[in-house]
Amino acid sequence: MYYYPYYGFDLGYLLLIPAILLTLYAQGRVRSTFHKYLNVRNMRGYTGAEVARAILDRNGLKDVHIEPVGGYLTDHYDPRARVLRLSPQVYNGTSIASISVAAHEAGHAIQHGIGYVPLTLRNTIAPIASFGAQAVWFLVFAAFAFQMFALIDLGIVLYLAAVIFQVITLPVEFNASSRALEQLKVNGFITAEEISPSQKVLNAAALTYVAAMAVSIAQLLRLLLLRNRRD
Repeated sequence: MYYYPYYGFDLGYLLLIPAILLTLYAQGRVRSTFHKYLNVRNMRGYTGAEVARAILDRNGLKDVHIEPVGGYLTDHYDPRARVLRLSPQVYNGTSIASISVAAHEAGHAIQHGIGYVPLTLRNTIAPIASFGAQAVWFLVFAAFAFQMFALIDLGIVLYLAAVIFQVITLPVEFNASSRALEQLKVNGFITAEEISPSQKVLNAAALTYVAAMAVSIAQLLRLLLLRNRRD
């Protein structure tokens, strides 16, 4: 029995449309917000690297190194190497956006240092999630090509890890942003007037993770529909 009676059109794609639109909006929002506050110098004149180093040191993480990385908005914390990597605009930048992003990544290092449970869970399932996201559509294709529909069930199980990864990512990212804003305020890196702009940068970045979770859930629903498709 088909769940898709309209001339072979995969109605599962309709599930993706809202999630894709949210993703496009989130990407546009983070880029526009980052660009806006990339041109607003923080009043203390700190660079992103200086802020990150100070936050790490004041939280007992002097062993975490900071290094520049190429690209645009490529900032991240590598828990395996215990290295915080900052893009050129953040590493050398003295803008509100620069120090906010740097503080956010330092927040991830703090999470790792204290054994923040959601981060530990996310790092644990990351390899399975990556494999599941890459393998699922190969399994779906093979299922229909060779009439081995149990492969779809296997694909769904594997893809569940990717969905769980995205769900766990939300508290991890929101918590890192919360820590970042607190560190910026407590350590005097921003003034009272700069709190709102910094928060806008952090909130815009968080929206991209909400969109990623929406896409992964929509894909899972589409897989569940495909599971019931038969020739």
